[in-house]
Amino acid sequence: MASADPLLRPDGTPIRVLTVDDEPSLIELLSMAMRYEGWEVSTASTGSDAVRVARDVQPDALVLDMMLPDFDGLEVMRRIRAFLPDVPVLFLTAKDGVADRIAGLTAGGDDYVTKPFSLEEVIARMRGLLRRSGATSARPDTQLVVGDLILDEDSHEVTRAGEQISLTATEFELLRYLMRNPKRVLSKAQILDRVWNYDFGGQANVVELYISYLRKKIDHNREPMIHTLRGAGYVLRPAGA
Repeated sequence: MASADPLLRPDGTPIRVLTVDDEPSLIELLSMAMRYEGWEVSTASTGSDAVRVARDVQPDALVLDMMLPDFDGLEVMRRIRAFLPDVPVLFLTAKDGVADRIAGLTAGGDDYVTKPFSLEEVIARMRGLLRRSGATSARPDTQLVVGDLILDEDSHEVTRAGEQISLTATEFELLRYLMRNPKRVLSKAQILDRVWNYDFGGQANVVELYISYLRKKIDHNREPMIHTLRGAGYVLRPAGA
């Protein structure tokens, strides 16, 4: 499954991210989430491996655990910045003390998340770092607008009538698909294929479930925008239309 609108490097090739952590399960989850964004992901489980891989792949950004088996994340960043001076770094840390956060940021880190964290948070932070660093190509129009509902495809921000709405990654993809096809009836099969990109083996009720999640966030105490057409599918229309 690939993100509908991945960030790209200025030359049009995929963003390259190096993820460094000594927990294999966490590396796998992070890699999956980033590949979903359309990024090329390289991994390392030690500081020395991270430096070697960084020399080989020249990543656009680092996701870097502070605690590694051989040397810490600050030293990894120092060694990589010696040949990639501008690469943005997102630190992962199990420590939540203010002193540890300040140490990472004052040493040159760009951002941090503390474990446990959500994958959505890591991806959102990474997208922000990549945009600010200039590693991505500029896209002039990143907003989808239907009535008073606005979705920004780059920042992943969603508002209705100016009020911020927080969505999970899957809810965001579902809303994006609906907003790209306003006033068009979309069947469950179409939504499954486009948002989940594979056959759920008859579990089309996952669409009903996520439509209900979206309704609670988008339409709650407001004039409804998401409508069900029995036997046909779902349609997003501006309120009152």
